[in-house]
Amino acid sequence: QVQLKESGGGLVQAGGSLRLSCTASGRTFSSFATGWFRQAPGKEREFVAAISWSGITINYADSVRGRFTISRDNAKNTLYLQMNSLKPEDTAVYVCAGRTIRTISTVAAAYDYWGQGTQVTVSS
Repeated sequence: QVQLKESGGGLVQAGGSLRLSCTASGRTFSSFATGWFRQAPGKEREFVAAISWSGITINYADSVRGRFTISRDNAKNTLYLQMNSLKPEDTAVYVCAGRTIRTISTVAAAYDYWGQGTQVTVSS
């Protein structure tokens, strides 16, 4: 089993920045591909970014490309999401996910483990 726990959410003004972290415990984090998803009230969960086990392969949703950066530190069992130039439409619960396959996916159903989520609110 793998437990994932997010931190770093909060309230920020439009144009501001936040850095989310996701710490893993349990099975070997370094062998997993990981990703970030988000869910706004009344909307479906949507893909934000994903990174392979090695950190070499990365993918972003078009809505965040150029503003968000995903990274990982396998020695610390931690996944990060640096969010810059935040917009009100980025407001959502951000959830990290892991899959027991090393390659990335943009599909939520492809992930095996999920955190509880952290709230990000961007005011205009």
